Amino acid sequence: MKIFNYRLVIFILSIIFGVVFSIPSFLQTETGKKISLGLDLQGGLHMLLGVKTDEAVTSKIKSIATAVKYFSDDEDILIDGLSIKSNDSVVFSVLDKDEFPKVDKMLEEIKGLDISKQELEYTLTLSAEEEIQTKDQAVSQVVETIRNRLDQFGLAEPTVVRQGETDIVVQLPGIKTAEDERAARELISKPANLELMAVDEERADQVYNMSKAQAAQYGDIILEATDNPNVKYLVKEIPILNGSQVVDAQVAFDQSNQPIINFTLNSAGARIFGDFTGKNVGKRLAVVLDGKVYSAPNIRERIGGGSGQISGGFTVIEAGNVAIALRSGALPASVELLEKRSVGPSLGADSIKASTIALVSGFLIVFIFMIIYYRRAGIIANVALITNIFIIIAIMAMFGATLTLPGMAGIVLTVGMAVDANVIIGERIRELLRQGVSIPKAIEDGYSNAMRAILDANITTLLVAVILYAYGTGPIKGFAITISIGILASMLTAILGTHGIYEALLPKISKDKNLNKWFGIK
Repeated sequence: MKIFNYRLVIFILSIIFGVVFSIPSFLQTETGKKISLGLDLQGGLHMLLGVKTDEAVTSKIKSIATAVKYFSDDEDILIDGLSIKSNDSVVFSVLDKDEFPKVDKMLEEIKGLDISKQELEYTLTLSAEEEIQTKDQAVSQVVETIRNRLDQFGLAEPTVVRQGETDIVVQLPGIKTAEDERAARELISKPANLELMAVDEERADQVYNMSKAQAAQYGDIILEATDNPNVKYLVKEIPILNGSQVVDAQVAFDQSNQPIINFTLNSAGARIFGDFTGKNVGKRLAVVLDGKVYSAPNIRERIGGGSGQISGGFTVIEAGNVAIALRSGALPASVELLEKRSVGPSLGADSIKASTIALVSGFLIVFIFMIIYYRRAGIIANVALITNIFIIIAIMAMFGATLTLPGMAGIVLTVGMAVDANVIIGERIRELLRQGVSIPKAIEDGYSNAMRAILDANITTLLVAVILYAYGTGPIKGFAITISIGILASMLTAILGTHGIYEALLPKISKDKNLNKWFGIK
């Protein structure tokens, strides 16, 4: 019989694969893919955020009002009293009944609207179904937006998952200083709601003597300047544009070397921006970010090209964070911090130490037991066991998986399961040898007889792991991934690998005929 067989070749290739791709993780080299440590192993920040979904409904209502304003201006339809009532409805009047068909056709294209018409006045509200859907989409969008911001910020392996109807869990491994924590929290919670709003030039000089209720009567709101709360602006409540039309934002520097943000609008936004500036030369346009006026320059000419600028005393870091927030999209609703837990790096180091001791001690006990009880058959099983661990680490590193404490527990459990398969095989071989069956036949029949039990045990465990991954979150997913990889690797090493080793050593075993030395049979 040939020393090298296909089983042994596959096993050797598996060993090479496992060792090569796990070295970067074990040695923490600068190059190569490595396993990232989870929050519980390297320390970091855990936050539970609540999304204020009612604000998403208000934002949707405001966007509908903006659409109505742009349509009426573009089609030269005379409307009056366009305003938002109680943050949940849009009210306006059409002065010419002949324009009703145009307005009705435009409103039909907006999904989820309940339209009420009384004489010349329209009242627009969201349907109950659309309101629920808007709130649900807002939470999903906040999850995606926060994840995009953290990715652009450069944080390694952030975890952002939805919990319940309105809550979001954010885990940031590697956040170790108060400054890093503050920067991350600011980036996550910043709404980055950019709006371009027309200044009410007719009443602008009355802003300091006007209440919010008086401003609302004219369809206006009062906003403060970002650098001086004593400076106020009276602007139209319905914005000309909002951040949804922004496609890019970059940090630049003005002539005095102060950080500014250049933003670019999409084609629809560029058209609206160009039309508005062309019709309002000589008037002011307020650049509003998160409810604060950063600047209100005079419009000197029509501005084409769909680009603009935000200036307002930014630091370089603040400008960078705002640019990231604008690029990744504004939050459809603000978030509030419900819970915060910081895991220190020292606690993470203690977790690594404790879990490593558990893994190594469990591995050594199993390793020694197999050698004492099964002799050289135990050594063969231990080779498969070591290979199994290398393969687990290599596959996790290749996919950029994050190792957590439950993941470490999964590795320890996999060690026991990998040995379990070898124990079943070893016992079947020993039973046949005690019955006087020849060594070659005992090995072949031993693997054949053990196969059903091994497959049943591993497949059922794998199914449970798949269910845990599908319905679990965070650490549970980490445990499921680790144990799934371990099961598949153990089936490769325990069934295919050790069988290949036995086939290669079979001539020597048959010649020696020392069953005690090879299989522990006295």
